[in-house]
Amino acid sequence: MSVSTDLSARGRDAVAAPGRRVRRLSGRDKVVLGIMVGIPTLIQLVLAWIPTLMSVGLSFTRWNGLELTDIKPAGVENYQFVSQDYPPFWPAVQHNVLWLVFLALIATPLGLLLAVLLDQNIRGSRIYQSIFFTPVMLSLALIGVIWQLFYNRDSGLLNFLLGTAGTPQAVDWFGDSSVNIWAALFAATWRHAGYVMILYLAGLKGVDPTLREADKIDGANAVQTFFRVVFPAMRPVNVIIIVITVIESLRAFDIVYVINRGTNGLELISALVVQNLVGEGQVIGVGSALAVILLVISLIPITFYLSRAFGKDKEA
Repeated sequence: MSVSTDLSARGRDAVAAPGRRVRRLSGRDKVVLGIMVGIPTLIQLVLAWIPTLMSVGLSFTRWNGLELTDIKPAGVENYQFVSQDYPPFWPAVQHNVLWLVFLALIATPLGLLLAVLLDQNIRGSRIYQSIFFTPVMLSLALIGVIWQLFYNRDSGLLNFLLGTAGTPQAVDWFGDSSVNIWAALFAATWRHAGYVMILYLAGLKGVDPTLREADKIDGANAVQTFFRVVFPAMRPVNVIIIVITVIESLRAFDIVYVINRGTNGLELISALVVQNLVGEGQVIGVGSALAVILLVISLIPITFYLSRAFGKDKEA
């Protein structure tokens, strides 16, 4: 009886896991697994999801940010105020769109050009990569400080090179509302181009060399080979860079806040959020509404990327 029972148990084990013995998690394993999953989940909830849900809820209220008993329902009044009666909002939207267009048409192609040049195995390629990638390792706030020194009206390097430093003809690059947005965009390009360069360098290393050789045999020159073979082969990298460029244009904040707190021609939606949520004149409802608007806009490129990524997995 015991022999038949033992054989039956072994047979069940063989059916459950052929060629491998099933090892059940011990109590200690379950505790470790729970900690490994629970702590990151808790951090994500506390730092991301709970503030996001609170912002959505507060966007439909009136609150001065002092006492919870002062919270009053406001419906969609905050959104109506932002879109109709809040003067900085639409200039901020225009500046965010300009930021996106500039990064997409200037900074991203510049990063692609640097990647293509450095992919040619030129002498000192590693040194050049390090030089161009250095701004990526710096925070945008520090980049804003660096470019303040470059653009300074009285002692900045740019006005010195133009021969106008310390004279009435010196351009106030960050103080003049007609030019400061362009000065800030060039500062942002300095960082974004290096980021794009690294991503495209990785993409270029992954392109099958036989594709280039086959196109060259057909009589194509280097430019034709790049646009007909290499660039289309980097489609996954292109999608990632599109998403990154859109998100970078939306979350741009540090540089303009360091320059003049996002005022006087440098209004951005992210800067307006901070202006309404922090400080003496805080309006929590309006700031939360602006944050929700920025969140909804940001979800568009993220959804686009995820749909392409999961769509590709399904096709595979």
